[in-house]
Amino acid sequence: MPRRARRAPGELEREVMSLLQQAEDALPPAEVKARLGGDLTYSTVVTILTRMRDKGLLVRLKDGRGYVYTPVADQSGLAALRMREALAAETDRRAVLSQFVGGLSEQEEEILRDLLGPA
Repeated sequence: MPRRARRAPGELEREVMSLLQQAEDALPPAEVKARLGGDLTYSTVVTILTRMRDKGLLVRLKDGRGYVYTPVADQSGLAALRMREALAAETDRRAVLSQFVGGLSEQEEEILRDLLGPA
């Protein structure tokens, strides 16, 4: 039986996140495993869910004798969270923001101006 090619770094996390964001309710590890399909073991799924929870990407809720997992935010909310964390890790926030804004397209600058409102 041929083995499945190894996933690229972060690919399994992206698959799990996408699956959980599309789910109507929080899911237990067994359901995540079933929906992912493939040859993942239950312990691999639990490990990835735990790591994602430790990174602040998921919330773990008690459900009977086990746990269910759900994302802390939708895709755009997670991107915003990562941006805030990256900014918080820097001492010169002005320089970081200046570099960030300097790399925006005209359309992105316009969106940012609209979001910031009148000066």
